[in-house]
Amino acid sequence: MHDLAELERRISAALARIGTGIESLHAAPPADTAPASDDSGGEVAQLRAALDAEQQTTAALRAELAAARAAAPPEAGEAALRARIDQMTRQLDVQGLEMHRMRKMIVQLRENLRGMRRSQAANLADPEQINRAMMAELEAMRVTRLSEVAELDEILTELTPLIREEPADA
Repeated sequence: MHDLAELERRISAALARIGTGIESLHAAPPADTAPASDDSGGEVAQLRAALDAEQQTTAALRAELAAARAAAPPEAGEAALRARIDQMTRQLDVQGLEMHRMRKMIVQLRENLRGMRRSQAANLADPEQINRAMMAELEAMRVTRLSEVAELDEILTELTPLIREEPADA
């Protein structure tokens, strides 16, 4: 940021010098129709050379300033990136929670299935075991649904800015 301020100061000073040189050229009294003396011709040439040098310096400083501004990261972009990172972190947390629930349900379903196999092998019908298996399966479906809802929320979050940017006449 200090470099930008320094470049702006230098450009302003160069522009002021150029303006002063141009004003002195315009403020000079018009020469008579008589041929100019060698001193005034040399002075004009010298002023023009100084003006050209200042214009070149100004152009170089402007190019340097533009390069410095292009290289400097904008604060608004940084804030947007931080907000995006926070949003993605929250989405990952939700996904992790849903993944944990699904793993837990898979373990419960496997245990119920193992118990039902044992009952089937012994030709015993345990209504309580069937009830537990059905409840576990319903819970697994609920967890799957919550996972899908979280995924749809992520998709909507990504699409919302794109929808807002689309022109109204499209």
